[in-house]
Amino acid sequence: MTQPASPPESSDIVVVGGGVIGAAIACWLKAFLGFPGSVTVIERDPSYAHASTALSAAGLRQQFSTPVSIALSRFGAEVLRAAPTLFAVDGEPGPDLTFREDGYLMLAAAPSQEAALRANHAVQAAAGAEVELLGPAEIAARWPHLRTDDLALGAFGARGEGWFDNMGFLTALSRRARAAGARFLTDEAVDFEMAAGRVAAVRLASGGRIACGAAALAAGPRSGAAAAWAGIALPVGPRKRTLFVFDCAAPPAPETRPPLMIDPSGVFCRPEGRYFLAGAPPPEDPEVALDDFAPRHAEFEEIVWPALAARSEAFEAIRLQRFWAGHYEWNAFDRNGVVGPHPAVANLVFATGFSGHGLQHAAGVGRGVAEWLLHGAYRSLDLSPLGWARLLENRPLIETEII
Repeated sequence: MTQPASPPESSDIVVVGGGVIGAAIACWLKAFLGFPGSVTVIERDPSYAHASTALSAAGLRQQFSTPVSIALSRFGAEVLRAAPTLFAVDGEPGPDLTFREDGYLMLAAAPSQEAALRANHAVQAAAGAEVELLGPAEIAARWPHLRTDDLALGAFGARGEGWFDNMGFLTALSRRARAAGARFLTDEAVDFEMAAGRVAAVRLASGGRIACGAAALAAGPRSGAAAAWAGIALPVGPRKRTLFVFDCAAPPAPETRPPLMIDPSGVFCRPEGRYFLAGAPPPEDPEVALDDFAPRHAEFEEIVWPALAARSEAFEAIRLQRFWAGHYEWNAFDRNGVVGPHPAVANLVFATGFSGHGLQHAAGVGRGVAEWLLHGAYRSLDLSPLGWARLLENRPLIETEII
């Protein structure tokens, strides 16, 4: 990819952050909604070596606790299935994003977990999600290697849930956006130049500035710091998650391999080719430095392996192959995304704070933010529940199903 030698002097819309959500905003603006103006996406690291998009487990599920999250997931599944057509460029089909709809299996043991699973299932069913509740005997019949004596209930998404090619998705969005005229700039946004309560320009680490009519903030874990440039307190920062890839000495038979399974302990595991991918929320989850990507090796021996070995004899003899750490853009207020403009800065539109589910919701958020920037309103899915009003009025829209 050839980068421009210098930033443009101005752009109608500047997107801060070129990860999957920033790329989706640009793609919908230029490719799908036909915005005739200029769009510039600023990305500090085009290798995406430490981007949340690249380091994600790349799952998509409908099993959330809030209707807006479920709706975003359902649209995301539609986009993944349609990728070859949707992201075609100059007659060349878009990529097959290898969306494996093998489902999510959420397991409950304690009475409180069972109650939460049933309550969330009611919300999911009302929102059109295809999720079924399973008793312990039904779970054992489908996945006989799982131990179910302690289980009270399971929830399985048979369609619209699974995992996919995360970087393929980002590439498809960026390529389609570029083909429609969006400009991707390798630089780092370091400040907003404010005038009359609006973002007048975005200042760059290279020393330049881009005057703009509007800005979209999709800077992932860096979004809290970036919001402060406009005098806005945004409770979003980096939380670290370590992922582990392992193989089994005696893996489950192919026909009984589990989907993406979330154990009552919080440990998750899914097939990854001949291997398995696993991780867990850490018992202590402080905000970390933006450059802290050191894996927490002890989580495998102390949390992940014991839980998996207790759940299945297939996971008793396993061997760690590799591991890495990435960041969630954690919204400490309610673990839900913050989408839309802030009333104090009307031309700064937010798309951040998804606390681990930004990749799977990127398509719907990109579309919604693009609609807002063009029309001042959402034209398809109503994302107003994720707006700033709830933060300013202290009305959390808590997303309980964070993995």
